[in-house]
Amino acid sequence: MAEDILYLTELLGLKVYDLKGRLIGTLRDAALVPLIDPIRVDRFLVGAGPGWLSIRYDQIKSIDTDGIHLKDELLTPYHSDEYMLRMVRDLLDQQVIDGQGRKVVRVNDVTFLKEIENGTQVLHILEIDIGIRSIVRRVLSGIVPAALIRSLQRRIPPHSIRWEFCNIVEADPQRRVRLNISSKLLEDMHPADLADIVEHLGHEDRTAIINAVDTETAAEMLSEVDPEIQTSIIESLQADKAADILEEMEPSEAADVLNELEEEQSEQILEEMDPEEKEDVEELLEFNENTAGGLMDTGFLALPEDATVAQALTELKAKETIENLHYLFLVDEENHLRATVPLAKLFFAPGDASLKEFASERLLSVQADFKQDRVAEFFDKYNLLALPVVNEKEELLGVITVDDVVALLRQG
Repeated sequence: MAEDILYLTELLGLKVYDLKGRLIGTLRDAALVPLIDPIRVDRFLVGAGPGWLSIRYDQIKSIDTDGIHLKDELLTPYHSDEYMLRMVRDLLDQQVIDGQGRKVVRVNDVTFLKEIENGTQVLHILEIDIGIRSIVRRVLSGIVPAALIRSLQRRIPPHSIRWEFCNIVEADPQRRVRLNISSKLLEDMHPADLADIVEHLGHEDRTAIINAVDTETAAEMLSEVDPEIQTSIIESLQADKAADILEEMEPSEAADVLNELEEEQSEQILEEMDPEEKEDVEELLEFNENTAGGLMDTGFLALPEDATVAQALTELKAKETIENLHYLFLVDEENHLRATVPLAKLFFAPGDASLKEFASERLLSVQADFKQDRVAEFFDKYNLLALPVVNEKEELLGVITVDDVVALLRQG
């Protein structure tokens, strides 16, 4: 197997010979054309005199550490091509995302597998190398013979990532399409893992990730990142893109982000939002961000105080998501909060039973101007999963969940 492996550091500087064994030049780079084949090296870029030549993979007769021999003399000058992913220019020493390890890594070398395809020797990209072994190859390349480097590296454990588990950070959305860079690895990650990755990237690369994934993934990830980074990312986006992402977030989170923006930019984003989501967020923007009103969400479920279990279950089925729903709230005709009903009590209750029968004995709530640090004390003291927020007339305005409090404490 070892003789079928070649490293980018071994390829660079290899002498290239024509059909008669005459020296043409030396290899300067190699490139994939992912839209044609995602793993096969399609072009070899050779420095010859003042310019470069572009050699197709099917013009190669043989390739090894002794040199590259051609079987075709129809050589063409190299012209930059946005459909090419060049190993030296675009990959070596660049940051890529390890989809399995859920981290950002720097590429030290690239490993290729030499195979036969239609009678031609071709190179398939196998993995990227990120460990000490690849650094040794980089340092000794051109100084020590390749065979000796291979002998020395056997003592060092390999540290590499399979090519199919890598995601290239590319800021230009159009070039991502040209290079056929998939976002599936990113979108399949847990939002917290993706947030960790984004926090380790520079500003331009963070924006690139946001533009690469779908709006739901972007929203979930943004909910997990540091507030300063969150603001920085939203500031860098076009108003319509930012609006699409904020619509996917909880209204309270979207309001928190908009509160950190310049007023003009905040208004531009609000104008791009759907009317329903815009109204929810604007209601929350009226409250001081350091109060219960600034922390609450409006995604609660309130029912008339004479509602039954069957009616509650019907309403629950109609909601798009109930993952953060811990309680139902009973209100009178004027929307005054009358009772809190734990959701868990309903699933084995008879459908015709009144919701009042399952209400918590103690009705706890806070007013919208209640300080956020006191809200956290309430959750700790009473072991709460959710806490309703009311105005001075005891009208139900929103609800604070334990997730909101955890996020608050993380920021502190």
